[in-house]
Amino acid sequence: MKLNASQKKAAVHLSGPMMVLAGPGSGKTSVIVHRTEYLITQGKVPPSHILVVTFSRAAAREMRDRFLQHVGKKQTEVTFGTFHGVFYGILKAAYHLGPENILSEKEKLEILQKIILHRSPDQASEHDFLEEISREIGSVKGNNIDIGHYYSQSCPDEVFRQIFSDYRKEMNARRKLDFDDMILFCYELFRKREDILKAWQNKFRYILVDEFQDINQLQYEVVRLLALPENNLFVVGDDDQSIYHFRGARPEIMLNFKKDYPGAETVLLDVNYRCTGSVLECASRVIRNNRERYSKKLKTENQAGSRVLSLSFADPPEEYRYLIDKIRKHTSDGGSYSDIAVLFRTNQEAEGLIQALAGYQIPFVMREQLPSLFRHWICRDLLAYLHLAAGEKDRKYLLNIMNRPNRYISREAVSGGSATLGSLMAYYSDKDWMIDRLVTLQNHLRIIGRLNPFAAVNFIRKTVGYEDYLHDYAIYRKIKPEDLFDMLDRIHESTKGCESLAAWEAHISEYERILEEQQKHQEELPDGVVLSTLHRVKGLEYKKVFIINVNEGTIPYRKAVLPAALEEERRLFYVGMTRASEDLTLCWVAREHDRKREPSRFLTEAALMTP
Repeated sequence: MKLNASQKKAAVHLSGPMMVLAGPGSGKTSVIVHRTEYLITQGKVPPSHILVVTFSRAAAREMRDRFLQHVGKKQTEVTFGTFHGVFYGILKAAYHLGPENILSEKEKLEILQKIILHRSPDQASEHDFLEEISREIGSVKGNNIDIGHYYSQSCPDEVFRQIFSDYRKEMNARRKLDFDDMILFCYELFRKREDILKAWQNKFRYILVDEFQDINQLQYEVVRLLALPENNLFVVGDDDQSIYHFRGARPEIMLNFKKDYPGAETVLLDVNYRCTGSVLECASRVIRNNRERYSKKLKTENQAGSRVLSLSFADPPEEYRYLIDKIRKHTSDGGSYSDIAVLFRTNQEAEGLIQALAGYQIPFVMREQLPSLFRHWICRDLLAYLHLAAGEKDRKYLLNIMNRPNRYISREAVSGGSATLGSLMAYYSDKDWMIDRLVTLQNHLRIIGRLNPFAAVNFIRKTVGYEDYLHDYAIYRKIKPEDLFDMLDRIHESTKGCESLAAWEAHISEYERILEEQQKHQEELPDGVVLSTLHRVKGLEYKKVFIINVNEGTIPYRKAVLPAALEEERRLFYVGMTRASEDLTLCWVAREHDRKREPSRFLTEAALMTP
């Protein structure tokens, strides 16, 4: 590839700090590859003194392969690695660590589940709570936060601090490190052992960081220590594509780079080789609304292409029918399914789309494994009510719903082998107020047993008081009640047309079979429409991109209340828009779950709608 003027300026930079602002589709990988070659051939830098670091093994492998292909060799002494891989190598040399000292993600979740069962038992069966706690622990470590000054986003602060403390004790007892510990321990090692730091500074005299906008504070501190005293630090990224705040990434690290390195040179890779003029201009109009960013104007040598479309639909099913028509037309005209990507904000939005595509036998590939809607704990609760109402005596059903809503049934009351309404009435025989509650539950179950699933779920929501329970639970978990109501709505919607519990469970089984089959054939499927959340497509490109549900509350997401969070949502939308090389269509719905929906403010910012 022939480099343009700004790419060449970056590639021939020899020493000292440099920041390369690389817009989407601007050829940043080529710059890193050419600069690595330039350091060796023109700068006479020994390859073993060069470190190229990024965030995923796949990206590091691709970078290495591109470099070897470029220089026409099969091996190199240049280190291409991930942050975790490089830091593990440093700790391994210092402490003689082995694989047995590294905690797998599976082990981590098992430890946390055991701790949560003790500290917050009502949430122990909820996988999303487990994952959020795991993510928060990583954020605390990645940003080197004093746990005493940390305020949890998942549960009461004291509960989180107890879980965090228990987790650290268990890790120490097992003599293991998790992935976040590798960075933390590496930082502490460098701060304590100047001799070890010096040895690694001599080893990696030239450091190139890819996707710099995704770096967290602790990774940045370790890199800064490694780069001393020469500061041959070459960082490449785009502040407009910083979308991993939940992993600890902070765009302000990139925005403050010039303050940390006042003498640093800056180069803007301003030519987008991917998008048409229409797509690039439309995306640029949106991102310019962010205040905390480097001002930049990107250009493209591509044709203007077809205009970006903003389309409204009555509801999601109409949206899906439109997508299916467009996909079938594209393939009937000789195009490939894999030319097309359908993007969405959260993976729950894919459920109806998956069923629609499967119904028309349109092959699809998912960029991530989608959790089944029907494995969510809310669905488990609703099914438990229906099974109990059908006269089933399985203990697990009663345990699931006995305090959802809260009926003040104690754990001691169900600690025996069997747990039925009869055994509970016997246990509370001397407490009239508890008997009243149990009789009410019994009557509710009798009514539910006479209803079809849709009416039964409605009864559970409104009369039994399940919505009130979800509202109180959301306050405890520090999440918006709307998030749980949205999940409840989706599950409720799936019962339509099912005349019995057996019919609904057959519908659930069929959906899970589709997911399982798709996952099984993921690798061997030669051609399929790509389905992905916006987060998982950064760095990729497709001829035709459809972003669905571009509605307020979805894009931007309803949780994004503070200015910084709203700016991240805008960056996420910008990333999705700039995946399109030819056609971009933005879809929104007027109604969903019998509620009116509003188009996203981003459509107005893109000049596709009037205010």
